[in-house]
Amino acid sequence: MDELVGQFLLEGRELLQQATEDLLALERDPRDAARLAEAFRAVHTLKGSTGLFDLAPMGRALHAAEDVLAALRAGTRQPDAAGFAVLLRCLAACAAWLEAFASHGALPEGASAESAALVAALLRATPEAAVDWVAPLLAGAAPAVAAARAAGQRVVALRYVPRPDCFFLGDDPMALARDVPGLLALELRDQQDWAALGDDPYRCNLVLEMLSTAAPEELRRLFRFVADQVEVLEPAVAPAATAPDAAAAPTTLRVEAARVDTLVELVGELTVAKNALAHLVAGAAAGTPAAQALAAEQLALDGLVGRLHRAAMALRLTPLRRVFRRFPLLVRDMAAQLGKQVAFTLEGDQLEADRVVVDGLAEPLLHLLRNALDHGIEAPAQRLAAGKPAAGTLVLAARQQGEQLLVTLADDGAGLDPARLRRLARERGVLGAAELAGLDDAASRELIFLPGFSTAAAVTEISGRGVGMQAVRAAVRALGGQVSVASTLGQGTLFTLALPLSVSLTTVVTVGAGGEVHGVPLAAVVETLTLPAARILPLGAGEAFAWRDRTLPLLRLDALLGGVAAPRCGTARLLVVQAGGQLLGLEVDAVLRRLELAMRPPSGLLARMPGLLGTGLQGDGRVLLVLNLEELLA
Repeated sequence: MDELVGQFLLEGRELLQQATEDLLALERDPRDAARLAEAFRAVHTLKGSTGLFDLAPMGRALHAAEDVLAALRAGTRQPDAAGFAVLLRCLAACAAWLEAFASHGALPEGASAESAALVAALLRATPEAAVDWVAPLLAGAAPAVAAARAAGQRVVALRYVPRPDCFFLGDDPMALARDVPGLLALELRDQQDWAALGDDPYRCNLVLEMLSTAAPEELRRLFRFVADQVEVLEPAVAPAATAPDAAAAPTTLRVEAARVDTLVELVGELTVAKNALAHLVAGAAAGTPAAQALAAEQLALDGLVGRLHRAAMALRLTPLRRVFRRFPLLVRDMAAQLGKQVAFTLEGDQLEADRVVVDGLAEPLLHLLRNALDHGIEAPAQRLAAGKPAAGTLVLAARQQGEQLLVTLADDGAGLDPARLRRLARERGVLGAAELAGLDDAASRELIFLPGFSTAAAVTEISGRGVGMQAVRAAVRALGGQVSVASTLGQGTLFTLALPLSVSLTTVVTVGAGGEVHGVPLAAVVETLTLPAARILPLGAGEAFAWRDRTLPLLRLDALLGGVAAPRCGTARLLVVQAGGQLLGLEVDAVLRRLELAMRPPSGLLARMPGLLGTGLQGDGRVLLVLNLEELLA
């Protein structure tokens, strides 16, 4: 039973999320028939699954929601904001009930009353006369209906609503249902909430809906003694779509995340062992048969570990949509709570990244969205007075850059005022006057990430406690990433989260600089070259060199890391790297070798070190620091 409950909870969450997304899309475009069909399918499927458990209030609410969606599909009701609002309320309540069932094995107290209120609201949204009861019945028995149609049989729908006192009149509704010839489907529903009926055990509260291949006149003859309680229809059924080839359908296997994580950890350990073997091979006596055989086996092992790593990481890849899909409803509700109008757009949510990275994005993005809605985007009247549209725009986007995932949140709101930020920091004791005096505008914008700093005049339910932006930076750094902010006063703000695509194996180039060995991500390296010192020329306060008909700036890695640049001999070893959207040269003492690392985000004291992407173990057991060129060269 535990496995059945787990499957129900997993599918239930997915179905509710899917239905919510479809309804939000229908709010924007009520003519989207495909979205309407998907929402109906999700609600209908979940309603059927609730019957396996003691979740009657949830089932009744979903049944009423299904009726509203069926009426929209049948065209007997026109879509409106009120109808979508109550449908979304119903789905939100079902999501809360589902989590209560997951935690306690039962629905919370008051679920029956809340369900009855929702059913009443849904019935008001869809008058009884306009409810199309046939559509959900056909949808629930689609395979049987398709088979009957394929065999040339007619399909007739029958709805029987017995009188409450039918048992005293000698009627037996279930016996009549059993006698229906050619029965394809039978669905039982309640006439009203059982809790409202009291303790009368002889009152009939059933509604029987059936599909049959019998002729309408034959069904009417069977129910001739209760003809006033029966409705018989022969609906027009669209031809069934051709079923996909079973052999071509993809096979999906659900695996616990912990098992995949264990596999990835083992691949990381195997990589460390592989690097150790490479270190031993390098130290073996060259030219001997044993050394040659060992080197050959080491190369074969390199290939196998690489293939295993790619396969293991593919199991952990998760689309960003898993997190992004939560936010449209949240933005809609928060904007309504704040009295603001917001057009929210998602871009790049089909990109995939490591599950740990994707899941870790939820908290920082939530804080950023709250911040943008509460502090960034102005109220409609303020926007109109500033010559802007009444509705603000909020764009959450993602793109891949090398081995990094860049997630941005842009708004067209009021922007950040550096002078105001400095004044607030002084008033709230975040920094002293002397420290604030030395801050330029870019550094002043970084004040929002300090503990206790907030631009809110008062604490609200959404923000204002001075912990949100600090939490954003801490969460992103825990994932091995960085967060930055850019803003133009009166035009808006852009937050950029730069994160690793994977928290597992990373390919780096090891280089020597200042007597130390460091790692540079291979994805950032365009080329390595040796250049005569005479070809390096002074350029302003720095140096430059010619590369492929271009002039590139040259920086010394040992100087960037806080050391003293050693005198240059006759030649210079350079890496041509791409960072911050530009090409430049990075001079090192030596380019050593390429290495695959089981890289971990920096922690402890290293977490505060600027320019550090992560750490990993080399073959000789020493820790290698992997540099974050984007931050180091900023």
